[in-house]
Amino acid sequence: MEVAEVFVSCKKEVHYSRELILSQPALVRVISGEMRIMAADRSFRFFAGDTALLPRDQLARMSKLPLNDEPCVAISIVFCKDRLAPYYQNIQPLAPRSQEPVIFADHPLLKSLFNSLDPYFELADSLPADIAAFKVEEAIRVLRAVNPAADGLLGYFEKPGKLDLANFMEHNFRFNLPLEKFGYLTGRSLTTFKKDFRMAFNSSPGRWLTRKRLELAHYQLSEQHRKPSEVYLDTGFEDLSHFSFAFKKQYGYSPGQISSMPHD
Repeated sequence: MEVAEVFVSCKKEVHYSRELILSQPALVRVISGEMRIMAADRSFRFFAGDTALLPRDQLARMSKLPLNDEPCVAISIVFCKDRLAPYYQNIQPLAPRSQEPVIFADHPLLKSLFNSLDPYFELADSLPADIAAFKVEEAIRVLRAVNPAADGLLGYFEKPGKLDLANFMEHNFRFNLPLEKFGYLTGRSLTTFKKDFRMAFNSSPGRWLTRKRLELAHYQLSEQHRKPSEVYLDTGFEDLSHFSFAFKKQYGYSPGQISSMPHD
């Protein structure tokens, strides 16, 4: 299925994504409502008029929330490698490679870019491929003119390099990913990931991940007084029943019993 390169999304209700890993950089402009992005060690909040260029191959969760009785409406432009590579073939990027989001101050060129998309979105939620191709190239030129730091996300195409596995996993264990994806993000094949993981933690990935997630869940339930229904997704479990089963197996009591237990 071909992915739309320029599209508008509208969430009238509170919407929480699961793990978000963009395969390509994406420019997002919030028209109304609120968008939140939560990474392992930081979070971002965007409101109407905010524009951000999001990097690829970075792990996070996204929430789209209505605000002031308005739905969360956002326009997204996805920069596929097939569009970026020819553009940068003969152009030296103006900024070094980066994996940090680029947040843009309001600018007349950005306003013009997004205003030009409004007529198309009155007809459909995404642009036809031929028109999208022109708009994507226009967006590249606009972003480079407004903030050269955009090149740090748009002008480099290498896969993730080999990272410190232990440090990465300690920071990202709460994200529910297949082991293959954890391997990719740390610059390893699945086989190498499993081998390096056992060397780092003296445990299999599955057992270690379950233990770490349950420890975090127990802390959030007992110390932060959160509800099991609020905790299981945030700590990396597929569903509430699986979380409750694993929790009781580990601690001998159900997550719901913590609220009635005595505290020091």
